[in-house]
Amino acid sequence: MREIPVRTVVDAVGDACIRANIELGADVVEALARAVDHEESEVGRDILKKLLKNARIAKAEKIPICQDTGVAVLFVELGQETVVTGDLYQALEDGVRKGYEEGFLRKSVCDPFTRKNTGDNTPIIVHLDLVPGDGLKIWVVPKGGGSENMSRLFMLPPAAGWEGVKENILQTVIEAGPNPCPPTIIGVGIGGNFEQSAILAKRSLLRPLGTSNPDPRLNPMEQELLTEINRTGIGPQGLGGRITSLAVHILMMPCHIASLPLAVNIQCHASRHVEIVL
Repeated sequence: MREIPVRTVVDAVGDACIRANIELGADVVEALARAVDHEESEVGRDILKKLLKNARIAKAEKIPICQDTGVAVLFVELGQETVVTGDLYQALEDGVRKGYEEGFLRKSVCDPFTRKNTGDNTPIIVHLDLVPGDGLKIWVVPKGGGSENMSRLFMLPPAAGWEGVKENILQTVIEAGPNPCPPTIIGVGIGGNFEQSAILAKRSLLRPLGTSNPDPRLNPMEQELLTEINRTGIGPQGLGGRITSLAVHILMMPCHIASLPLAVNIQCHASRHVEIVL
């Protein structure tokens, strides 16, 4: 049985919180650069270039890509032959607290009604899965409020089928308009149940941009949706153009015979996600 000290987890998560907020992933940078070549709007191209410049400045000067440094969402895969010597959940939370404090990142978590800030960006949101092996993999995904607010969950009748799913995704993107700071990445969860579809939608955003969906059934769906979304003309920052979204990512699983759950989790262009392997 492999042992991992909690201190290792705290330090790694703290470092990941800082890196995620100041270094836009290479996959997102490359997608924005490709988008410049495909954007027909002059204003749109100018915006995309500014987003790339913003990412370069943030990395060079070690300042956040966006003032909204997000709620800390962590996806964790814990090997069944691994023991974390201490409280894993507490270590994850301490890591987030450490990263947001040492990185001078904005704390965005508050009481729903009094709006009093908790002061350290906790509590965190953790999705923990037990997997075979002796590893520990953690994805740190700071999620901003602007794009999260535009996300939607639908419990469709089974007869809605693919056409119903597609219609609701497109309508969600159109209604969101400029609010989630396009160009966006659209995470889609199909199936499961009420809560699982939302987790699927958010987990789909972990896949690097520009990679194919490992499920061959979903590849054509993603491409069809991306084409339709980029025909809406919303464009970069909602000022018109071809590039409304950089990608659509779908995860799917079986569901109840009476249900067709659908979740749409919109991610802004500052798609922050850092993977830790311990």
